[in-house]
Amino acid sequence: MAELSGYQAQIELPHEQEFELYHNALSLCSMKSRLCLAELDIPYKSHHIDLIETGCYENIRPAFKRVNPARTVPVLVHNGHPVYESHEQIRYAAGHAPSNTARLVPDDPQLREEMERWVDLASLIGDPIKEPNRTAGNAVPGQTLPLFATMIEKIPYRNIFEGFLRHFDKRRPLMFTVMKLMGVKALVNVELLGATLAASRRHLHIHLDALEEQLVSSGGPWILGKQYTLADVSWLVIFERLRQADSIQVFCNSDVHSLCAQYWQRLTARPAYTAAILEHSHPLIDYGSRRIQEIKAGDEAMRVLLEGR
Repeated sequence: MAELSGYQAQIELPHEQEFELYHNALSLCSMKSRLCLAELDIPYKSHHIDLIETGCYENIRPAFKRVNPARTVPVLVHNGHPVYESHEQIRYAAGHAPSNTARLVPDDPQLREEMERWVDLASLIGDPIKEPNRTAGNAVPGQTLPLFATMIEKIPYRNIFEGFLRHFDKRRPLMFTVMKLMGVKALVNVELLGATLAASRRHLHIHLDALEEQLVSSGGPWILGKQYTLADVSWLVIFERLRQADSIQVFCNSDVHSLCAQYWQRLTARPAYTAAILEHSHPLIDYGSRRIQEIKAGDEAMRVLLEGR
């Protein structure tokens, strides 16, 4: 069955509110949709769906498969009709925002086209393993590997093994089993994982070079200049993953991507960041972040591996 994208008028799901969101605390795409809804001040009923990264494979069980046959989060539901894929969800939400909220889409056609380009550059497109260079959204999953490897310390083997029974891609439970056994050392001992981390870092620097140039060109404070748009919604979650993985200082500091560092501080100062990200924190994410910091502080070789410097 081909994966569905966008608004599905032919599908109607049980619902209690006009807007409902099936999402996960760690999922980058879920963060993007939550952030957009918060910026637009659109209330919604929250359905948190666990991935194995946050404890168990709730997303591959029959109940959620009825919500999304592709078994991915997030799913935005409007009056019972699902909208699949986060980049489609934020566009859809922006088109159904209350009249008294700030617009996240420029009126000018040229600026709107530029916004779409930056939304795409922050999105997951195609296979991130094969094409980490294609977008920042494709590159950033590699930075998530150390976070997975530490979070999974708290996840029982029995929960991981459910993936061998139910998950359509057996490589995922296999990778998580290896990480459970080896911890962060898997990034040293498994060539593919180490190479993925290094490629992620290399390509993210290139994408952030482009963002730095755009912030100069637009004059800031946002990607398109004075108006905060869906482009900024999309890029915030890239930076948030770097924060969670304790690598934000590698990519954004006074010596490299200094404008991006200032841009990140402006993003975190927005009320929507608190509502959509900080208020949806998860104990496993917090644990993983602390463990990465502890590992780097106690093992210089691991610090160099994780930071590339």
